[in-house]
Amino acid sequence: MKRVLVVEDSRDVNLLLANTLKGDGYEVESVFDGLSAINIIRSNNFDVILLDIMLPYKRGDEILKEIRNLCEVPVIIISAKDLVGTKIDFLKLGADDYITKPFDLGEVLARVEAQIRRYNFSNSENSVIKYKDIQLNCNSKVVIVNGCELILTAKEYKILEIFMKNKDKVFSKCNLYESIWKGEYLGDDNAVKTHISNLRNKLKKANDSEEYIETVWGLGYRLCK
Repeated sequence: MKRVLVVEDSRDVNLLLANTLKGDGYEVESVFDGLSAINIIRSNNFDVILLDIMLPYKRGDEILKEIRNLCEVPVIIISAKDLVGTKIDFLKLGADDYITKPFDLGEVLARVEAQIRRYNFSNSENSVIKYKDIQLNCNSKVVIVNGCELILTAKEYKILEIFMKNKDKVFSKCNLYESIWKGEYLGDDNAVKTHISNLRNKLKKANDSEEYIETVWGLGYRLCK
């Protein structure tokens, strides 16, 4: 069953959307403020997110930025603001669609279905990521290095996956901890350093003639250029 998150502070609108989606066969979670949205997104997987702009505690644009740092789940903005400039701004921030209130429930369902269909197609087309002699299958979670399967822990796999999905990006220890461990980084970097070290050792055993992960001093880690 596909999962939808509805982030909307109006309880009437939230309930209307949730009941409509449930009636169409979706599993639905509802939250009513920005902080709750970020907390549930960090600890759960969704197939699409319906996101209002004006929310208590954290605005829609801030939430969208954090979502895009965590994942590529489709985000549909639902807002009373119908200015073209606002729509363009949110699409540039990473929104996949924009629906203006008042909305037609049939149109909402059609757009949710379209985004899920497009996202699933994109995932199937791009399920295997390659870097040097590493092949990482995002669907099966299998990693092949130098022709052999590499056995990784869940955390090691997630670290390698986030590196391979962002090949030119430098990740600080804080970035990695909050993305992988889904908690607030309090300055203790032992967990990140230990998992990076273990991942490097396993990659080296698979192919000791290649370097895969480099330290960018004072900044963090990334895949070797």
